[in-house]
Amino acid sequence: MWAYESVFYQIYPMGFCGAPWENDGKTVNRIEKVGDWAAHIASVGCNAVYFSPVFESDSHGYDTRDFRKIDCRLGTNKDFAEVCGKLHKEGVRIVLDGVFNHVGRGFWAFKDVQEKKWDSPYKDWFHISFDGNSNYNDGFWYEGWEGHYELVKLNLRNEEVIQHIFDCIRGWVEEFDIDGLRLDVAYSLDRDFIRRLRSFCDSLKPDFFLVGEVMSSDCSPFLADGMLHSCTNYDCYKGLYSSFNSMNMFEIGHSLQRQFGPEPWTLYKGKHLLSFVDNHDVTRVASILTNEKHLPLIYAMMVGMPGIPCIYYGSEWGEKAQKQQGSDANLRPCFDEPQTNELTEWIAKLAKAKKSSKALCYGGYTIRLMTNKQIIFERAFEDERVMVAINADDQPFSAHFNAEAGRARDLITGEVHDFGGGSELPPYYAAFWQVF
Repeated sequence: MWAYESVFYQIYPMGFCGAPWENDGKTVNRIEKVGDWAAHIASVGCNAVYFSPVFESDSHGYDTRDFRKIDCRLGTNKDFAEVCGKLHKEGVRIVLDGVFNHVGRGFWAFKDVQEKKWDSPYKDWFHISFDGNSNYNDGFWYEGWEGHYELVKLNLRNEEVIQHIFDCIRGWVEEFDIDGLRLDVAYSLDRDFIRRLRSFCDSLKPDFFLVGEVMSSDCSPFLADGMLHSCTNYDCYKGLYSSFNSMNMFEIGHSLQRQFGPEPWTLYKGKHLLSFVDNHDVTRVASILTNEKHLPLIYAMMVGMPGIPCIYYGSEWGEKAQKQQGSDANLRPCFDEPQTNELTEWIAKLAKAKKSSKALCYGGYTIRLMTNKQIIFERAFEDERVMVAINADDQPFSAHFNAEAGRARDLITGEVHDFGGGSELPPYYAAFWQVF
């Protein structure tokens, strides 16, 4: 699967393109901006883009009006197809946000129910009762997602709904040549629907990638045979920044051990979760770390650990933003141009190292050394061994452990490392030692 050897770049298109928050009905080709960034995305080392919602919606994208039409605030279907062509030309694959659990109140089929009530052929597309009333005085009650009644829950056991979604996905493949889907709130989706979706997508493209947004501490049910290829690793998201802020590498070390370690009871042996240090829903990592010198190190840890790394637009140069009560707008800004600095160059080196190493893409996870401020773990696959070494301290550290090897080359810098007499780790140091 191509995704297991990829580094993703996430874009929240409405914010990225500077679109108005509410749908104003005006068609403006803002999405072309992504095409202008295609070379930058590739230069960061990312070979796949995950787009948050792009389809016609009431406001933020997760309140869909029509799965068949690019949001007018972003442009037309033709505009988006041209952007996808530019990305593919740069060797960058495309994953779209599949928001199938719910739609907006402006969704065309729901509007038909509002108008025709019992007589609407689409009344069974939703969870509706005509014995009650909604918060919006529709003359009927309906189920909203987790109590948010601007998000109308779809009935994913209705065959017409399923076929409509499948027809739309087929259209996205034909029109935009997409390579996968990220399933919004996958934890809320009907499990039988997920199985059918996987089978359908396999029939469209044999390497079509499905990743689900899952918050729970055990994603295993969603990664079973016939289900999803990947899920979001929220467990380790928290563990990553917390380990650096509290200077306690045991937290992330044991989380990874629980997920990917060699013991038979580990959760995700041989699986590939989506790794991230921030995204469109959470405080940016540059704002959450208490020591800015840990910023390059947390990226090294995230790229070096088992999983599929994902970089959130703007964070590759250390953009800051705090999550605010009631609005995520500041997490989803519009930048005039891409920026580059030492962090950007560092992430590009990490991404290159990741993609060049089968061990970093497919290897297991074995702890070699762990203290409060240092961690060394091994990723091994077939005849390749890579050790990820992190020193989060402001002092040098001499690591004494049995490397079962004499020398290695750092995949990030190309420098040769000698394990004899103890491995010297300078302050604020990260390396990917490939044993030879």
